[in-house]
Amino acid sequence: MHLVTGKTFLRALAFYCYNAFISHIPPYRLRHAYLRTVLHIRIGRGSAVHMGCFFTGNNIVIGRDTVINRNVYLDGRTGLTIGDNVSISPEVYILTLTHDTQSPGFDTVSGPVFMGDYSWIGARAMIMPSVTIGKGAVVGAGAVVTKNVEEYSIVAGVPAKPIGTRRKDLRYSPRYFPYFNTDILPE
Repeated sequence: MHLVTGKTFLRALAFYCYNAFISHIPPYRLRHAYLRTVLHIRIGRGSAVHMGCFFTGNNIVIGRDTVINRNVYLDGRTGLTIGDNVSISPEVYILTLTHDTQSPGFDTVSGPVFMGDYSWIGARAMIMPSVTIGKGAVVGAGAVVTKNVEEYSIVAGVPAKPIGTRRKDLRYSPRYFPYFNTDILPE
């Protein structure tokens, strides 16, 4: 049996409150304030964390003008850094901790994840521990990324493999703040 300490319990309770309740409150400012002040997640100016995102671990840095779309799983237990102008589509899983499939004791394997500026992660993709997504890289929808992705590379599949390259003169900002849990934008 594990001994529960007051500090550990309160930290778990803070994450539970966000994941179960606060992540479903419509105003971005309220969600972002809780993430910054209670969970100590660093969020850059102009970034949007949409409703339903699940956070575990507070070793997470989100750059400027980045969009974390609905129902994304963000694992900050061993380090997650997301650059500027990154677009993460709905239902993406970003993991920094997993288990060794060859371990008789089900040992954990961990490593930080880094996503470069202007990277774009397609819907329902999965990023595994110790992966770097290079600047301007694109991960196709449903891909499982187990190895680093080169800058401006386009990868897809299970496991993800290069299928093309992206132009290098990117200068957009994916700022995206729709109303509530919809894709309806303010006029």
